[in-house]
Amino acid sequence: MPHHTGGFLLQGFVLLGAALFFVLVFRKLGLGATLGYLVAGAVIGPGLTGLAGRGGADMIGFAEFGIVLLLFIVGLELEPKRLWRMKNAIFGLGLAQVALCGLAMVAVIWLAAAFPLAAALALGLPLGLSSTAQVLPMLQSSGRLRTPFGERAFAILLFQDLSIIPLITIVAALSVGGGAEGGPAGWVLAVQTIAALVGLVLAGRFLLRPLFALIGRSGEREMFVVAGLFTIVASAALMELIGLSTALGAFIAGVMLADTPYRHELEADIEPFRSILLGLFFLSVGMMLDLGAIAREPAFVVGMAAALVAVKTGIVFALGMALKMGWRGALALGLLLSQGGEFGFVLFTQARGGGLIDAETASLFGAIVTLSMATTPFLMMATRRIRSGPKDMRTREGPQADGASALIIGYGRFGQTVGQMLTLAGIRIALIDRAVNQIDIADEFGIRVHYGDGLRMDLLRQAGGAEASLICFCIDGDQLSAGFLASVRDAFPKAAIMVRAFDRRSVMKLTPPHYDFLVREVRESAIAMARAALDRVDITELEIDGLEQRFRENDRLRLSDQIEQDDLHAGDHRIIRNVS
Repeated sequence: MPHHTGGFLLQGFVLLGAALFFVLVFRKLGLGATLGYLVAGAVIGPGLTGLAGRGGADMIGFAEFGIVLLLFIVGLELEPKRLWRMKNAIFGLGLAQVALCGLAMVAVIWLAAAFPLAAALALGLPLGLSSTAQVLPMLQSSGRLRTPFGERAFAILLFQDLSIIPLITIVAALSVGGGAEGGPAGWVLAVQTIAALVGLVLAGRFLLRPLFALIGRSGEREMFVVAGLFTIVASAALMELIGLSTALGAFIAGVMLADTPYRHELEADIEPFRSILLGLFFLSVGMMLDLGAIAREPAFVVGMAAALVAVKTGIVFALGMALKMGWRGALALGLLLSQGGEFGFVLFTQARGGGLIDAETASLFGAIVTLSMATTPFLMMATRRIRSGPKDMRTREGPQADGASALIIGYGRFGQTVGQMLTLAGIRIALIDRAVNQIDIADEFGIRVHYGDGLRMDLLRQAGGAEASLICFCIDGDQLSAGFLASVRDAFPKAAIMVRAFDRRSVMKLTPPHYDFLVREVRESAIAMARAALDRVDITELEIDGLEQRFRENDRLRLSDQIEQDDLHAGDHRIIRNVS
């Protein structure tokens, strides 16, 4: 036992040490953490130094849980109604990308490498899939996941996860002898898929929500972590049981919890596990890279990887232009999705088991996928100026804790007024906005605004929320929720929370109140105009003060009725109607 423990600790020391070194170096060079993990794995793997032992095959099953956690967190950010709005992009753009890119790669492999058609299909169709584990973190780190560009990329990735089911069926049907003996028929797999998805939806509605409500009342914070991990493991295990994508099950579980008050707490608790395991996944992929196979046929591997990147970039670019995206955005989408994906390894293994390809071919195409993944950070960096255009060439910095006493989220005309008055009082403020144009305009006036999504708990922590005495949400529209404000209150108990609400519907939605002050955005300016109008019709200032007081009290009572009964029409008898 001591010898076994020592070997495990030594391997852990090598893995984490290599990851730490290469990720820091590659981040310093601006190449991103993903490439750092891949190179670290290749260096310590059996193909080069052999420092980590036999390779990453025995670790990748554990590390793939990082992808599962990633999809759960993405699901938490997508409420069911928002997902329903994306259905055309998922089943339209996603289907077109998977089908066109997959069939194009089948043609390239069949014509260029002289593989039999069945083998070309088993190799080419999986290459139509991109790397969810690589693309989503890139979108998150750049703050683009919740933008129209990010939603298109995510819609494609989500359909790719769904397409694993028919691709597994196709490979099984092409296999020698019709696939694995005793395996389910395609129509049985489809029925099982629908049943599993319906089961997850019902479980989320009738089991998960009451469970998290019970934990919330108990006040045991660590139980959120346990319950969150239990939810993810259970949903992923259900999908694995019927041979489907475990990441898809975790994604559905996340969507079911997206519109609950516990969403932000879960996201903050699960994020560290996701980051670590996702890094281990890429480390293990790098360890499995067969450098010997590349050395034997370097021209084939490099040429096929280049063809994969070029074909997928061109097809996705054409689809983006067909959707009337700007050419810069379409190019960015094509490059972002140009690599092969982690599910390619799974499908190549199945094709090998079915007798469609041999072990060396599976290793070669695994190397092609890995090499294509390694090109993405370089391509995105090399084309940054072209994709951004002349107005977007400057770097926008994210927030960092710098001792500010107040965080102002949203620097439009509302946030500008709040910020200027706090500055006049000598209060040090940190300004955060995700509108690039707004940041550029503020910069022209010598005002530093940090780029970022102020509705993310990790960003508020990064900006110094734990030390701030004021957090002012000055964003427009109806973006806040009671659950999010509750999470902010729990995470930053020292800070007073100030809220700008859109209208009385917004105020009703933010019940129970987890803030210290709230104002409806046009209410005070409307009252100021009414006072000025009354002054022009010879009503004394004392009378005007009385009328204002009566209006405010009537409005307060009406809003109280609406909140208590959760009905916009409650308190209608208090509406002040026109004189007839």
